[in-house]
Amino acid sequence: MVQSVLLHIQPSKALAAETPAATTAPAGNEPQINGKSAIVMEASTGTVLYEMNADEALPPASMAKMMTEYLAMEAIKEGKYTWETPITASKNAADVIGSGQLIAENETLTYKDMFNAMSIYSANDASVAFAETLGGTEENFAKMMNEKAKELGMSDQAHFISATGLSRADLKNPPASIEGETVMTARDAAILAYNILKDHKEILEFTKIPSLKLRPTDKTPMINWNWMLEGNASNTNFKKYAYPGLDGLKTGSTDDAGYCFTGTAERNGMRIITVVMGTKTEPERFNETRKLLDYGFNNFEVKPYMSEKTEIDSLKKVNIKKGVQTEVPLVTKSGVTFVTKKGAKPEEFTITAEPVEESKLVAPIKKGDVLGKAKVSYNGQVQTIDLIADADVEKGSWIRLLFRSIKNFFGDMFSGMKDIF
Repeated sequence: MVQSVLLHIQPSKALAAETPAATTAPAGNEPQINGKSAIVMEASTGTVLYEMNADEALPPASMAKMMTEYLAMEAIKEGKYTWETPITASKNAADVIGSGQLIAENETLTYKDMFNAMSIYSANDASVAFAETLGGTEENFAKMMNEKAKELGMSDQAHFISATGLSRADLKNPPASIEGETVMTARDAAILAYNILKDHKEILEFTKIPSLKLRPTDKTPMINWNWMLEGNASNTNFKKYAYPGLDGLKTGSTDDAGYCFTGTAERNGMRIITVVMGTKTEPERFNETRKLLDYGFNNFEVKPYMSEKTEIDSLKKVNIKKGVQTEVPLVTKSGVTFVTKKGAKPEEFTITAEPVEESKLVAPIKKGDVLGKAKVSYNGQVQTIDLIADADVEKGSWIRLLFRSIKNFFGDMFSGMKDIF
């Protein structure tokens, strides 16, 4: 059964523990996908726009390399390696079967060249070389992959046994300490892609390359398995698959997995992530991805709903104790952006607001102090923003506060007397 939902994913380590089950009415023209599972996600918020069987764990084939890529880029960001660091392929790396088979035993390439082989040509030999460099052994690296999956909020079903996505039967040295097979759900693949783009967007500088020579002396280049790259628009063989704005992310295929593809494209300021798993043919995974991308771009948009320093009608100001002024105006600290169906109307959004606890509403107050919270909702998506003081409030002198209390006392007394009569 096909379902369309809008779901806001919190971009944090608590992702797996806190996933709001918010839904909205379907846009009405959901694609019919020929595959085992599929999902469409907006890349800046993690909002799911469409899903089909997205929570069934399936073999992802080389899409598992997205985790190897994440960890390789993380090691660069942490300063453990540079793009010029030399990496030498072991016999184990050179002998791995499947895609690649371009790197010889004891051959040394730069970190960047090895990454080119993995991200453009889906090279298994380069992937194992990274695993052994970063983890000591591929088995230890697979444990790192599983730890990172939990940290990124992937489901408990996500499980890695190798850096390549090869099945246990195809591994010459299957891990003795890790059971099972490499599996992911379509949602897991989308969450992984979401985190790669959030934390290491430079990956697109690699994945968007249609072809590249691994070494300057090579006679033929590596051809990117991703036929949908925008850069293939003039390629005779692939131009009918090329999709405007598409620059990644990872293909995969094995007998068990069928043909899989995690794609991403950007148009008019909105980036979409798609996942298709288990199509029967190689062209089909790209044709089905086109349906998903068209659905996302044609039916949804990123809509700024509120800008920073906006006044909220339901909480324009709060009372302040012991201040020169007795109240202070409030405005939003930041703006709010939602992924909405195209043509969403203002009345589809709701706002609630409340001040912080009374003990914090005491002078002195500085402009920018957080004095309240507002929740903005759209079709189950909820975003919370801070409400901040829009002015300073100095602490009142004791004489000012004394006269104010006297004034308030008599004001209350006369008000009570007026009520009597």
